[in-house]
Amino acid sequence: MTHSAPHHSDHDHGQCVAGALARVEKCCAEKGLRMTPLRRSVMKALAETHVPLGAYEIVERLAAAGEPTPPMSVYRVLDFLVAEGLAHRIESRNAFLACGHPHDTDEVVVFLICERCGLTKEVASHAVGRDLAWAARAAGFEPRQRVLEVAGTCAHCRETVAAEVAGTAGAG
Repeated sequence: MTHSAPHHSDHDHGQCVAGALARVEKCCAEKGLRMTPLRRSVMKALAETHVPLGAYEIVERLAAAGEPTPPMSVYRVLDFLVAEGLAHRIESRNAFLACGHPHDTDEVVVFLICERCGLTKEVASHAVGRDLAWAARAAGFEPRQRVLEVAGTCAHCRETVAAEVAGTAGAG
């Protein structure tokens, strides 16, 4: 199933794509790696939407754009992007999302995932990170990853549902 980002008129996806591609180019240049056409295409696909995409959805998008690519090649690029902090894996969805910005090592990344439209917002929280670090230390636990996924309903979908309910109530 191919997802597109929910329509929010005040959002410029072109800026998201340009920023994401610039981060990949910078990362490759700093590490002496090639910015391959496939790395560019996969990051562009991720940055064009704020809905997590599975590897096969990316394969479908690339094929539709005239770039047929084997799934294993897409997985390798996704592994690279995640390892470099340029993308995140959303475990609950088995999908990936372009990373909006670099994170501090003590920072917890929180994903707010809309169960209705799939829109996923990335937010950071030092306070949650501090509390999580304290709880982990108290339990003698060393976290490998500091990521939280919170499911719920975004403002746009709540407004849509409220309008649908109001329309149904007025029709009766």
